[in-house]
Amino acid sequence: MRIIDLHCYPNTQEWIDCQRPYVDALAEYWNRSWTAKTEDAVISDFETAGVDAVLVALDLETTVATPPCSNKFVHGMWKRHPDRIIQAWGALEPAKGELAIQEARRAVREFGMMGFHFHPIMQHFSVNDRRYYPLFEEIAHLGAAVMIDVGTTGMGAGMPGGMGAKIRHAHPSAIDELAADFPQLKIIMAHPGWPWVDETTAVALHKGNVFWEMSGWAPKYFWPQLKVDMRSRLRDKIMFGSDYPSMPYDRLLREWQELGYSDEIMEKIFHRNAEEILGL
Repeated sequence: MRIIDLHCYPNTQEWIDCQRPYVDALAEYWNRSWTAKTEDAVISDFETAGVDAVLVALDLETTVATPPCSNKFVHGMWKRHPDRIIQAWGALEPAKGELAIQEARRAVREFGMMGFHFHPIMQHFSVNDRRYYPLFEEIAHLGAAVMIDVGTTGMGAGMPGGMGAKIRHAHPSAIDELAADFPQLKIIMAHPGWPWVDETTAVALHKGNVFWEMSGWAPKYFWPQLKVDMRSRLRDKIMFGSDYPSMPYDRLLREWQELGYSDEIMEKIFHRNAEEILGL
């Protein structure tokens, strides 16, 4: 069965450097070392797991002053390994204003990226903040999609004040408002949305332009009602994501199978919904 992984970070030194202030805390949060791999080793991980990877760039320059794991870098990695990396999400920092809008155009028109990932907690903003609507207007005009983290994050977890990040920025109500204001914009919510799983479910069900990928959590810990909804009323909305390298593929794929869903449901989650919704 084909497996499209919508949420893979490069896991190279460039990506580690981008999150330098959080590295030690992330290692403690995930209970493993948080160190870089070579590009070839990353590709080997994708090949061993049998996933078609969608890479995610990361830009936290305006909040923690680290160099971005840039759209150009991610594009280059994609093009060097087109048999295993099938697309990429660009990164934009809304606080950069007109520069972010220009970068959105470049990422779509020059790099061919299908859309952009936003990390509201770490980027210190809510996606329904009207100050940043010109950026979303441009993204919608470009015909690109967005992937937006919802719920808590391991970034900054356990650090004093969470390094200034506010979990509330990733509340699903912000996505609900964005989806209502930009009905033609395809929005993918990233992660299960804890502690607001029921509210995140409501947004996915109510907004026809909102979908949901389940990266960053071990499936056995999914909310009980969510496990039911994924095989029923959310069956056409759910997609697979890993949040690589956060958790090993062998555990993730094993626990997905242990949920006991039919082949039809697993095909929707692992590849058909992503193919139909994002054209992958």
